[in-house]
This record gives sequence, C-alpha cells and structure tokens, in this order.
Amino acid sequence: MGEPVSEMCDHLIKAVNVMMDAESSQIYRLEALKFCEEFKEKCPFCVPCGLHLADKAQTAVVRHFGLQILEHVIKFRWNNMPQQEKVQLKNCAMGLLSSGTYPILEEESHIKDVLARIIVEMIKREWPQHWPDMLKEMEALTSIGEAQTELVMMILLRLAEDVITFQTLPAQRRRDIQQTLTQNMDSIFSFLLTILQLHVDEYRKLAKAHCRVGVAALNTLAGYIDWVALAHLTNDNCRLLEMLCLLLSETELQLEAAECLLIAISRKGKLEDRKPLMVLFDDVAMHYILSAAQSADGAATLVERHYIFLKRLCQVLCSLGSQLCFLVGSDVEVDVPANLSKYTEAFLAFTTHPSQFLRSSTQITWGTLFRHEILSKDPVIIQMMIKYFRATMTNLVKTGFPSRNDSPSCEYSRHDFDSDEDFNSFFNSFRAQQGEAVRNACRVVPLEGFQIAAEWLQYQISTPIDIGTTGSKMAEGLCSILSPSAVQWDAMTFFTESVVGQIFKNVEVEKLPVDQGIELLQAVLNYDTQDPLILSCVLTNLSSLFPFVTHRPHFLPQVLYKLFASITFEVVEESKAPRTRAVKNVRRHACSSIIKMSRDYPWFILPCFDILYNQVKKLFSNEALLTQMEKCALIEALVLISNQFKDYTKQKAFLEELMATVAARWTSDEMRVLLEPALFLAFVGADQLMAEGTDYTTGINRSRLSFCVYTILGVVKRARWPADLEEAKAGGFVAGYTPSGAPIYRNPCTPQVLALLPNLLALIRTHNNLFLPENMCRLSETFSRAYEVIEVERKVVLGLTQPVLDIYDSPVYKTHLERMQGFFCTLYDNCYHILGNAGLSLQQDFYTIEGLAEQIVGSALISLDNVPDHRLRPMLHILLSYWTIRDTNHIELVLSCPQEYYDSLLCPLLGPLFAYMLQVRAHTFLLDDEDEACEENQVTQEMLEEQLVRLVTREVLDLLSKSRLWEKGQVNGIVTELSLPLQDIYMTLLTISFTSLSWKDTSNCHRTASMVCWTLLRQVVGGNLLPEAVTWFYASVLKGLQMHGQHEVCNSALTQLALIIYDNLRPRYMELRSVMTQIPSINLEALDQYDQRLLEPSSAQKVGEKKRKDQFKKLIAGTVGKALGQQFKKEVHIRNLPSLFKKPKLEKRDIVEPSETGSLAALFSPTQDDI
Repeated sequence: MGEPVSEMCDHLIKAVNVMMDAESSQIYRLEALKFCEEFKEKCPFCVPCGLHLADKAQTAVVRHFGLQILEHVIKFRWNNMPQQEKVQLKNCAMGLLSSGTYPILEEESHIKDVLARIIVEMIKREWPQHWPDMLKEMEALTSIGEAQTELVMMILLRLAEDVITFQTLPAQRRRDIQQTLTQNMDSIFSFLLTILQLHVDEYRKLAKAHCRVGVAALNTLAGYIDWVALAHLTNDNCRLLEMLCLLLSETELQLEAAECLLIAISRKGKLEDRKPLMVLFDDVAMHYILSAAQSADGAATLVERHYIFLKRLCQVLCSLGSQLCFLVGSDVEVDVPANLSKYTEAFLAFTTHPSQFLRSSTQITWGTLFRHEILSKDPVIIQMMIKYFRATMTNLVKTGFPSRNDSPSCEYSRHDFDSDEDFNSFFNSFRAQQGEAVRNACRVVPLEGFQIAAEWLQYQISTPIDIGTTGSKMAEGLCSILSPSAVQWDAMTFFTESVVGQIFKNVEVEKLPVDQGIELLQAVLNYDTQDPLILSCVLTNLSSLFPFVTHRPHFLPQVLYKLFASITFEVVEESKAPRTRAVKNVRRHACSSIIKMSRDYPWFILPCFDILYNQVKKLFSNEALLTQMEKCALIEALVLISNQFKDYTKQKAFLEELMATVAARWTSDEMRVLLEPALFLAFVGADQLMAEGTDYTTGINRSRLSFCVYTILGVVKRARWPADLEEAKAGGFVAGYTPSGAPIYRNPCTPQVLALLPNLLALIRTHNNLFLPENMCRLSETFSRAYEVIEVERKVVLGLTQPVLDIYDSPVYKTHLERMQGFFCTLYDNCYHILGNAGLSLQQDFYTIEGLAEQIVGSALISLDNVPDHRLRPMLHILLSYWTIRDTNHIELVLSCPQEYYDSLLCPLLGPLFAYMLQVRAHTFLLDDEDEACEENQVTQEMLEEQLVRLVTREVLDLLSKSRLWEKGQVNGIVTELSLPLQDIYMTLLTISFTSLSWKDTSNCHRTASMVCWTLLRQVVGGNLLPEAVTWFYASVLKGLQMHGQHEVCNSALTQLALIIYDNLRPRYMELRSVMTQIPSINLEALDQYDQRLLEPSSAQKVGEKKRKDQFKKLIAGTVGKALGQQFKKEVHIRNLPSLFKKPKLEKRDIVEPSETGSLAALFSPTQDDI
C-alpha cells in the first residue's frame, strides 16, 4: 500500500471515528462527514482505501465504511472503470466473502449486509453475460463454512428483491437477469433445499451456527417462492412443502418456515397448478400444523416470537381455506378433503384463542366457507356453524382493552394495539365481520341460530345486572360502558339482531317460529330497567323481534307504549343536570325505532294511527319535554303512516293540522328577523355577552326556529303519493300526464311547503350574509367563534379518533359557544336538506315556481366569497346532489332536475357556482404554494383549512364526474347541441377539470384524470376548438405530471390521458408538437418517428399498443416531477449488456413467388421448415 493511500486511510479512520463518537461536536461531525463524502466522490484511489479499511483488523464501524466505499465505486464509477480494474475489484470482493469475515456467530449483521450488497451490485451489472459462472462460484463458497453459506443466501435474496420485488434495474437488465434466474431455477431450488436440509440436520445436533444458516436459507426461499413457477414448489412430491411443515416443530426455525408456507399457499395462478397444494390437508401436514400451534401456545407467559408465529400459522390456515374454496366445485375437480373436520377444528381453535387479533383473523375465511355453494352444505361445515355460533357468543363480548386486566385477552392486546382507542376501532371492525359470518351461516341453519339467540336473550333477561368495579359516575347502581352486564347485553343484542334478520329471509312463512318469537317479545316488553345502557339494548331487541308482531297484531299497542315510555326516559326525574350520552341514546333509539317501524310496516301500524297521534300531541303539549330532533322524529313517523291514507284530501288535511303551529309561527311578523342579519343575530342571542352558568332568554327563540326547520324537513322528506299508479289515481294524487305519457303526481304537502318557502330562502340568504365583515363584527365576544368548525366535524376532517371510554357516564355539558355553533351548523345543513328534498318531493310544483332560479341564486349563492369552506360543503353535497346526480346503485333514481328545466333552473344556478368554484379553488391552491413560516399553534388550524379546501374541491369534482348536464344535447355520446348557457357551463367544467390536475391533491388528480377530463373533452373534439384551448388542455395534463408524476397511480392516469389527447388532436393541431418540444430532454428524433406513425399510419410499420404507450411515456418522461426526497439523489446508471434472449426475426417471404422447386405445392412440403 502506497504512502498516499496509507495516509488517506488514517485520515478516513479518524473522520469515521469523529462521526460515530457521541462526544463529538456537531461542527466536527459535519466536517468529518463532508471530508468522507468528498473522498468518495473525488479521490482516485477509493478501491485500495476501501479494501484497507474493510480488513478484519479494523473496528466494525471502519470496516463498514470501507465496504460502503467499495459499494459507492461499483454503483457510480463502474461504467468508467477499465476491465482489468473491474476484474480485480470483483476478485477482491470474492476474497472478502471467503476470508474477510469473522465466524458466523461473531460477525456483525450490518457487515454481512453491505458485503451482500457489493456482490449484488456487481451481479446487476455483469451477470450473466460477463460473469457466467457466478452461480457456480456462489455454490463453491458454501463449502468453505457457515459464514460464507449465510452470505450466499443473503446475496441470492437481495438479488431477487432488487430484480423482482423492487425492480431497481433498467428493463433490459432486469429481463436478462430474471430470465437467467428462471432458466436456472431448478438448480437454484435444489441448491437451496439441499443447504436447508444439511444445516437443519446439523442444527438438530445443537449446532447454533447451523441454525443461523437455516434461518438465512428460509428467508431466501421466501424471496423466491412468491414469483417462481408453481411447479418448483410442488416438485418431487411437494418436498418443499413437506420440509416446511416439518420445520414448524423447530422452535428456532418455525416462524421463518411458517412465513414461507404462507407465501406458498397464498399463491395465485391457474387452478390446476394450485391443486397440489391440497396435500396440506393430509394427515401428516395437519398433524404438524396442529402440534406447532399447541406447543407455541402452551407457554405459561406470552412470548412475542411465539405469538408472531401463531399469527403466521393462523394466516396459513386462512390461506389454505381460501384455496379450498377456490378449488372445490371448480373445473379441476377437487373433492372435499376427507379430514376437513380436523382442519375446521384447528381453525376453530384460533377462533376461540384469547387473542382478539387471532380471532378476527379467522372471520373472513369462516364467511367464505359458510357461503360456499358446495362446502356450506357439507355436514362437517354445518356442524361447525353451530360451534361457530357458540364461539361468537364469547367473541362478541367487548373485552381485552390493553389498559385493563379483566380478561386473558388484555395481555395479547398490549402487543397488538397502542391504545384503547386503537383497540375499540379494531373491535368495531371485528364485530362487523362476525355479523357477516353469522348472517352467512344463518342462510344455511337459520332455526338453529335463532334457537341459540333465544336462549341467550332469555338468559340475559333472567340474570341480575352486574355493574362490576366500573359503575356509572352518574348514579348509584347503573352500568358503565365496560360493566360486565353492559358488554354482555351489547354482545347478545348484536347476535340476536344478526340472526333474527335472516329468519324472515330464509325460512318459509309456515315454518317461522312465531310462538317462540312472540314469547321472546313478551319477555322483552315485560323487562323493566332504569339503566340506560341496558335499556338501549332492550329497544334494539324489540326492533329486531317486531316482525313477529305482524303475525300477532294485538301486541302492537304494547310495543308502542314501551317505545313512547323510552322517548321520555330520564335517569333522575326533574334533574336540571344535562342528560348523559347514554340517556340521549335511549331517547333517540326509541324515536328511530318508531320511524323504522313506520317506514317498513306503515300498513300494519295504520289501525293504531289515532293512538299514536294522540300520544304525540300529548308529548308536544309540554314544550320542554322533548328536544327538537325528537319532535321531528315523531312527526316523520306520523307522516310516513299518513302515506297509507292513500287519499290526497285526507292526507292534505292531516298535514295542514300537523303543521298548523309551525306554519303560523314561520309566517308570523316575528319571523321578519329572518330578513336582516342584525335582527337575526339579536333574535338568536349571538350579539349578547353571556357568562357561563347563566341562563338566557334567547335560547327559546333558537329552539322554536330549529323546530320549524326540522318540521318542514320531516314533512318534505317523508310525505309521498302511493307507489302504485292505480292507487294514486284513485286517491287523487295524479294531476295529469307528461307528453310522453308519464304521470304527474302531486304531493299533499305541496301547499304548506310552498307557503313556507319564501322565509326559508330568506333564512338561507341571511345565513350567507352573516359572514360579511360588517356582520361578523356584530358577534359578541362570547360568540366570536360561533361560525367556526364544530369540534366533532373538526376531528372528522382531521381524521382524529374520538375518545371511547366513559363518555356515556358523564353529563354532556355544553358551553354557550358550543350550543351556538351547533345551532348555526344544524340550521344551515337542514335548510339545504329541505331545498334538496323539495325537488324530489314536490316535483313539477317545485320546478315551475316563478323565478325559482333567481330566488335560489339570490339566497344560496349570495356572498359566497365570504362563506367558509366548511359551510360550502353541505351546500354542494346536499343541495346539488339531489338535483343533478342520478344514483345508479339503487332501483329508484335519486331525482335529477328534469331536462326541460335545465335552461330555466340549472343553468342560472350552476353557471355562477362553477365559475366561482373555478376562480376560488385555483386561487386557494396558488396561495397554498406559497411557503410561509408559521407559529406552532397555527399548524392544526392550517391543516384543517387545507384539508377543507381538498374536501370542497372533491365535492365539486365528484358532482362534476356524476353530472348529466350535457345529456340533453348528446347524440351517440357526442354533444351536438347545447344552449348558450349550457355551453358556458360546459367550458367552465372543462377548465375546472384540467386546472385541478395540478392542484395539491393526489386522489382528486387521479379521479379527475381517469374519469372526468377525457369524458368531457371528447364531447367537443369534433367541434372547432381554438388551438390555444387545445394546447392549454394538453399543457395542463403535463403540469399535472410535473406535480403528481412521482405517484405511480397518478402517473399512469395522467400518461394515459396525455396519450389519448395527443393521439386524437395532434393530426388536426400542429401546435401540440410545439408543446412537446418544450419538454426537457425530449428526443426530437423519437418524437418525429412517433408523429410519422400517428399522421401516416398506412405507410409506417405497425407498432403494438403497449410498445406505442412505452414510446410515448419516454417522450414525456421529462415532465414527470420527482418527490422531494428523490430530487437531490444521485442517479445510478446501469448499462445494458448484449441481450441473451432476443428472438431472431423470421425472414418474410411472399408465398406466391416461385420457390426454388418452382411449384406452389412445394411450399407445403414437410421439408420446408422455415415457413
């Protein structure tokens, strides 16, 4: 080693030690780092220095740095190195593998890793063309010792990861290496299995070093099993699978073996290729799987590695079940395994394991087995359904919170979940999966499921309440959400609800267990409790069992009385403390149950209508007894039942009586306050200073105002004409017919609603004007934040989890500000719900209102510049979705505005709205591009505002993607004629769509590029688009690529969009070429060739679709933006080598030309092999 090299090595060793020394100052550390980086970039003798530093005599950190130098040389200087230096470096690297490391148990793992990386980097550049014996050299290394064998395993694994998994090579090099690997896969697999067998045998003799090699061999196999041909996995009578099953019993190797087994069983592909996997249902394989599960779970204390192994083993059984479901009943004719019962018993063991995570992992597979056409009828699976029901009775009980110790599940949960909130979120999903599996099983054994549910319900009713150690904070003797009785009732209720719902779908009417159902219903009706959590479950069971009442109508009054008693439920009578969330839930639950019954069984409840109506009037007589939402729920129920009158006059009279109080108040002089923001703020008390704990008189004004709006909404949403045309005609609901013969219905609520509409529009206008600066300053200091996002919505927007424990126990105290915020938010949303439902409910009577468009524009669209984003969302989502979107997922269409009213209503409405959205969204995203320093306490608010901008924009584009505004002028999918207003809107939609491609929102970009842009643009490409417009559209797509091109999903959608636009418009617009020439680093010659093929398709050689796309992708590659982390990363260039697998092109011959033999028949001679 020369003097300069030795001196430089000394400097490098000092620099590395300074960098790694915790005592070093930051200045020295940075200086040392700079020195080392400059050395790697500029020094001419990196290789000798790297080899010297990598010597075993150096410390581990110095050796690692020396090896990093060698890796850097190979990655960035290899292309410019002379051949002799490459060979020398390769030989030195192989020397390091053979003799440059310590024994396997002593060597540092990071040294092994960087050594493997060095060899793989050379393989990626030289194999197989210039290094044909690489595999033989690797095999020879394994004969030296365990350390070298482990390194060879690491090299083969990293090679597979770089070539197949991460694909960090150019396409041709990747193809060469992958094809060579595939050609040699028989020998590679044989080599890997031999190594594994050899070292496992040695490991069994208690040789620890051989265990390390066995682990490395299994990890390497895992890197190949995922992509090699399935035949390699099943060769030699499934030797690989057999070995993996045997290794499940080896404690040190079982986890890696299970991961290999999981990858193998999870393989997709042709069904006939997967058929050999059924060997795992044999007795031997099942024995080893069961034994491994029992031994891993037999430890007295939870061992993390054993627990991870159990998870993998559970996944193995899940994948095995999935393969079974795919193969049984398919064309490959796989029979139901003889020992299916052994498999299902093993699987059930995981379903009953204390770990909630393991239990949940089995649910999807159970559901698949239970709904399989053949397996679900097998006696083994039918018997297992009953056992599954029993297991579910335990699994549905919400226990196992990581913060508690009241269940064996808790210890496992502490390994799986960071907090109780995480566990609660998981358990909700877990419970839903169980519900789905129970419903699938009940399609096969509905009566057995019902019997179990009935027993459980009777047991809970007869069992005394146990509040446990965590009773309610609200009152003595009440349950908290975690009390034993509360979680048991909750689980039983969910199970009963899932089972009973299937009874009426899967059992013939004459076989329904009506008597038993009524017996259960009576038990529920007679059960009396003052515990709100238990009562809520009782009400759910009442709703579930209600269909049985249709077979015994005399029980209906008892059901209604039980529900009405719950509507006014209180824990402490005449208490002035706010109600707890649990009490509120009981009351809302009772209201929802009445609405549900009125919606689903209105004909059945109609005979009891007078009882119901009198009860409602009695409750309404005390204004403070019910909340406004509860009153509205009862009104909705009455309206739903009144639809069964099927008499327009009678129902109209009833609705007039029902709305009389609201109509009188809403149209009174008192409501003139709705016309002026200042008067309105004074009326609701938002301009008053209020101290917490004091009452205020304006609360009653807000309450009455909310009740009016709630009532109007309830009537508009629920009042309808009969679905049957003959009944509608007989009842006087048909006002006439359209020219096409469709009936024109009239709604009995129309006169009342139309009379109330002017003040509703006035309220919307005033609400929008509240955001004007002169009205913002009218808010008192107490309510200065009254228009801000309410806390619940803020958490939803930011994706923050809600607290889950103890929230049902404490009274829900709200500040004056929170009440005011809730009032404004709910009032605003409900106003738009009314407008949105008006078109659907009133139909022609609504759309023909004189000056309707001007009235809506003058109210809903006024002062939009000042309306915050969280208020724009409901306006877009609620109002416009009713009018312009057709929902094809439902049988009944969500009403869109009839096309005859597009010009008179939708154009005046949507024109200014979309123009505003274009202007404001573009401006907002431009502002977001400006980087500004911000205080820490501003971060959350800025995140909220930025997320709201995205959500509003998505609402607009979601509306745009589903809109059918242009259908009026379409012929065969092309826009042929649009009115001038619609043309203006159409161009605005185009502008919004293409502009939004470069906004900072990847999901919006992907959706717009793939679904909206070309759908809109192709409608007008046949017209006379201006060249400036065409170039702007195309440039907008390229801007989107610059912004979002680093994201694969966006890149694919934008590239496809750019290709479609260029191919369709380039022949007519030469200006697109000028846009292309501005792309950085574009190959003009390749552009000319692409244009020639595009403009003269007949004269050019035809190119396949995929190759054409690849060519275009290369042309626009210069526009693709990079992620910030990639922008300053040094490029690695790997040169292509002469291809090994290029297919020779067959010489083209004209078969009509005379052949050498001179006869056409000779062409078909067997000797003419070249044809």
